[in-house]
Amino acid sequence: GPQPSISNSEGDLLFLLDSSGSVSYYEFSKVKEFMWDLVQPFSFGPRDVQTSIIHISTTPTMEFPFDRYLSRQTLQQAIRDTRQLMGDTNTGRALSFAKEKLFSGEAGARPDVPKVLVWVTDGFSTDDISEPMQLLKDMGVTVFIVSTGRGSYLELSAAASQPPEKHLHFVDVDDLPIITKELRDAILDVIQANRLHAIDITSSSFQLVWPKLLTQDTDYYILEYAPVGDLGRKRTQQVSGAHTSIVLSNLAPETSYEVALIPESNVHYFPPQTTRVTTLPEEISPAQVLISDSGPHSFHVSWAPTLDSVRGYQVLYGPLPGNSVQLLEVDGQHNSTALENLAPNTTYLVTVTALYKSGKEKSLSAKACTQEEGSKVRHLRFEDMGSNTLKASWDSADGKVLGYKVRCRRQTGPSSVISVSPQIHSVLLTDLAAGTTNRVCVKPVYQHQAGKGLCRLVHMQPGEQGRSWGGFRCG
Repeated sequence: GPQPSISNSEGDLLFLLDSSGSVSYYEFSKVKEFMWDLVQPFSFGPRDVQTSIIHISTTPTMEFPFDRYLSRQTLQQAIRDTRQLMGDTNTGRALSFAKEKLFSGEAGARPDVPKVLVWVTDGFSTDDISEPMQLLKDMGVTVFIVSTGRGSYLELSAAASQPPEKHLHFVDVDDLPIITKELRDAILDVIQANRLHAIDITSSSFQLVWPKLLTQDTDYYILEYAPVGDLGRKRTQQVSGAHTSIVLSNLAPETSYEVALIPESNVHYFPPQTTRVTTLPEEISPAQVLISDSGPHSFHVSWAPTLDSVRGYQVLYGPLPGNSVQLLEVDGQHNSTALENLAPNTTYLVTVTALYKSGKEKSLSAKACTQEEGSKVRHLRFEDMGSNTLKASWDSADGKVLGYKVRCRRQTGPSSVISVSPQIHSVLLTDLAAGTTNRVCVKPVYQHQAGKGLCRLVHMQPGEQGRSWGGFRCG
């Protein structure tokens, strides 16, 4: 299945693919699957991983150069489209061809990046491989060998880079997936070990990481970095030779930086290492404002995200309509506050402004409503009206009531809901069968929130006389 993406790696990866007649069509197709599984998680491009294939046959053939396919989709299709050439197994000629052609600029190879050769073989070669393989290793190429046949361990272990237990694998062609992760990790050790790269990239900083190159107490690094296209703003600092990482901060958001690490040693010469890093777009705070825990005289305001680049927040709030505005200041490490002493049943405009350390300001507004004060019905009463009928009466609720809803849940028969205007404080409830217990609730209706209902149980005694009811209150 798809693997997590692997970035911060840079190298030219060459597959030496046995395309001769000694390999069956089935074996050839399984090796192609293995090649794609091996490289699938890498990031491809001129500053990442580049891949090429050479066929081992009577005459070595390049399937495609390093700089041809620079995306996962195009490279996967190119590997799928690779066809077996048949012919002799002239591996030595293919290795010489790789030295002369593939690891050269004309084939898209890059100077000063790690070079890796992966040779997948059935274990046989019709010509000598020792000399051309040694020439490749002398060029700094790291050689991994995967043998799917009965090849000589002594010959192949001498051809692979040292130590052989890390660079040489013997495996049946059907079991190639078993070694995929182990081989990929070994390749990563090569293409990451010699490269300056950045991790933990934010809008204003990133961490540079590099291999340990210097060993003397007097050795040190010169680090230079500047925005691309504005080298006049170049900054330079000296870093101890014992360090292998450093964090660069106070950078501009969404900006590409050219970085150079220059090792200074009295014993060995190390070429400068360079990389280009682009900071992320600046995060905006607040990106959202949330209102919660609304009551008649207060509500809670919260926002996100909280950023290190923000020194504080200002919360402005006032009723709508109106010109009265109040200010509350909040520390930059907090992302919420309670607004209190507000008017009930009132709409407020709340504006949260982030004050950045750079001097910038970002604002976001939201509307919030306080609840009605005392928004519930009081003193629900019943009066016997005869013929299985009761009159329900109540005292008015506080605030700007739009009306009342009276719900009657009958023990027998259908439930009913009656809506009345705010001036009416009583209704008739009919069809209440004798001997039943019924539940009656009255709830006020407001514009911005639901009111609290008052409920009571009403028991109708058998016969025409002696009805009674008991109280039951609910929210």
